[in-house]
Amino acid sequence: MEEEFRKMRRFKQEITEEECRKVLKEAPRGVLALHGENGYPYAIPLNQFYNEEDGKLYFHGALQGLKLDLITKNNKVCFTVLDEGFKKEGEWPWHFRSVVCLGRMEIVENRDKVLSICRKLAERFYPTKESIEEEIRKAGSRVNVLVMTIDRMSGKLVKEA
Repeated sequence: MEEEFRKMRRFKQEITEEECRKVLKEAPRGVLALHGENGYPYAIPLNQFYNEEDGKLYFHGALQGLKLDLITKNNKVCFTVLDEGFKKEGEWPWHFRSVVCLGRMEIVENRDKVLSICRKLAERFYPTKESIEEEIRKAGSRVNVLVMTIDRMSGKLVKEA
């Protein structure tokens, strides 16, 4: 059964799916929200890698911890990103694009894929390939990769005023 999602209320501000994918690719980080403990939501900032080939989001982290425990109990998550924003000439407010993704999170089990995704994510932040390989040599055995299958993606252009 396919889930029904509410239409965006501010539909005139809605951005295209292509623009959403661009924001997911370029934004350095976002916030992952999970079903938390004791009825409280749990949201954490994370770096992401948006894979255009499969349309999925990838995240790295530790091999154990609260995030993994929560995903094991309920794998439905929300990931939100904002772009850097801009100001239109002669205007004071910022304009920015935001993207909200609803989906299901799983642990990537294949170690070769884990290291491959870690390299792709690191290419966005590390200064050289050598520094990436050094980090993978030191910490690769202790890293975990999560993959988010996106069930719903929406985005909008917001004017902060």
